[in-house]
Amino acid sequence: MGCSKWRVAFNFGHLKVQSKLSVFFTMIILFTYLFYCLNGFCDSLPRPVFDQRSLLHGGIILTDGRDAENLGGALNASPASVVRQHLPDLPTGDAPFNISVANTFGSKKFPQAIIIGVKKGGTRALLEFLRIHPDVRAVGAEPHFFDRFYEKGLEWYRNLMPRTLEGQITMEKTPSYFITKEAPRRVFSMSRHTKLIVVVRDPVTRAVSDYTQTLSKSPGLPSFRSLAFRNATTGLIDTSWSAVRIGIYAKHLENWLRFFPPSRFLFVSGERLVSDPAGEMGRVQDFLGLKRVVTDKHFYFNQTKGFPCLKKPEGSSRPRCLGKSKGRPHPQIPAEVLLRLRDFYRPFNLKFYQMTGHNFGWD
Repeated sequence: MGCSKWRVAFNFGHLKVQSKLSVFFTMIILFTYLFYCLNGFCDSLPRPVFDQRSLLHGGIILTDGRDAENLGGALNASPASVVRQHLPDLPTGDAPFNISVANTFGSKKFPQAIIIGVKKGGTRALLEFLRIHPDVRAVGAEPHFFDRFYEKGLEWYRNLMPRTLEGQITMEKTPSYFITKEAPRRVFSMSRHTKLIVVVRDPVTRAVSDYTQTLSKSPGLPSFRSLAFRNATTGLIDTSWSAVRIGIYAKHLENWLRFFPPSRFLFVSGERLVSDPAGEMGRVQDFLGLKRVVTDKHFYFNQTKGFPCLKKPEGSSRPRCLGKSKGRPHPQIPAEVLLRLRDFYRPFNLKFYQMTGHNFGWD
């Protein structure tokens, strides 16, 4: 009997000790959690930007429960714009924002707009300027689908595209499309509603720029004069040389107009993209049906490079300029060669002005 009482007392005491230990360890965990939270470590925990289920209904719900459609100014904005507007702690600039939101949500679509040309006209600058806009998502590298990789199929092409939210535009740029004979039919087969942007530049200056780029890669290249003329004595221009052929814009445009009406095109002046980037970007944003977000406050003129650069984005240590391959000094070309080339292009330029309804002032 005495032993039984002793066993009960021992078990009861053992339970007391266990209970005290549990309370002790629980208190340690709570104090540790409070210590980390007070020091700001809890703020680094990931939080959802919006409820993915609401995408099914074309709207978004912020983490505090507010319906985006009930927020001021949200009725005419895309989900991406609303998220950016009402979450000010999100980093500015295209890349961080799209990594944190658009790469997690949305879907891959065929591009609604394509920059189809022209090489050395300013297509890279235009694309980089457009990527500032929160409602533009673009492929960085040139896909070359409609001229080189068409046999891979449309599904392969769509998988190259970035994910987009409702209200965002998917874009790509491949300048060689404009001079590729098969490209218009292929783009039309994908979608007859595709918007087409052509960045054009004085064809003589463009040819010299094209030659300069090739010369930087092949220092042993023959002179510009020897490549531009079939016969230096007669002054006959060699239209088989790509640097010359690309600048016959009217000829290439005729090929595209067989499939797309003029209303599907926007012709951007490469010269105005340098002298007035904000004005030209306003036209581009209007054409794409976008709010004019990219304005003169985004640009400054870089005297060294000779073209506009993007001002330093918030959170970045330096401004964004195009790479070393842009703004190279051109070699000296004899004046008589340039004059002969300008005479060659003049009738084609005039026809191009008529076709586009815009005088670019190259003559």
